[in-house]
Amino acid sequence: MLDANKLKADILEDMRVELSDEFDRNFERKAFFSDKWKPRAHDYPRGSLLMVSGAMRRSTRGEVSGDGVRFASAMPYTTLHNEGGTGYKQVRAHTRKSKKGKIYNVRAHQRKFTMPQRQFIGDGPDTQRIIKAVINDNLSRFNLSLTNFIRTK
Repeated sequence: MLDANKLKADILEDMRVELSDEFDRNFERKAFFSDKWKPRAHDYPRGSLLMVSGAMRRSTRGEVSGDGVRFASAMPYTTLHNEGGTGYKQVRAHTRKSKKGKIYNVRAHQRKFTMPQRQFIGDGPDTQRIIKAVINDNLSRFNLSLTNFIRTK
């Protein structure tokens, strides 16, 4: 017998699992599915793009919330990387030595920077394809399909 609430819960949980796996794989692809990320301005010897320590990748979690799946991260810089934008870096007070050997003090200040968008979580054609596949897989257990369900409503 078809239990609509159980079916909905199964679909949402399967969407959470499938999307979590795909969003995690975006770090390996260095892209949002097939949309490649902009490369770094400087090539640093530590870590891959967006994966110096792996903390942001590990902190990203999906949870079923109401009628959907919500993804969040405990890292404060995740949104800036995912959406791009402008940020500010705190520079501490320190001393600097000039090329002529003169030592001078640098005051604490903020430095403005622009972060290019390197999306790894979000909606798009690939996300919609995964969602439709999850719904169809769950409906097929009851010999139903998404296209027939939409046409009858």
